[in-house]
Amino acid sequence: MPAFPNNPLNRSSLNSTLRKYPALFGMPFVLLIVGASFALTPFTQTRYDLQNQRTSSVSKEEELGLNKRKKKFDIREEYYRIQSAADQEWEPKRIERPKGVPDWGVPPAQPPSERQ
Repeated sequence: MPAFPNNPLNRSSLNSTLRKYPALFGMPFVLLIVGASFALTPFTQTRYDLQNQRTSSVSKEEELGLNKRKKKFDIREEYYRIQSAADQEWEPKRIERPKGVPDWGVPPAQPPSERQ
């Protein structure tokens, strides 16, 4: 005879029911998930209602014709406009080189401060 018997002395009806039908063990969890889904429905509906109000407020602005005054943006047109403005507004200017530095960028044999 084993040290601990397999059958308990006080067997509850819940214990025997769960042994017969193990799927009933997860039933409270499933009911909680489904019930929470139905309970949270008004909150999610409120979220979508607020989003719909924001969208409808933008459409009211469009009804008033505020977007008609805006010029359509074209990237090519902006590129050519900036290029033409850049050609007109500047001119190349030559700056004086420090003494001892040749015009063509050849480095001197000694630094300019040591020559003098």
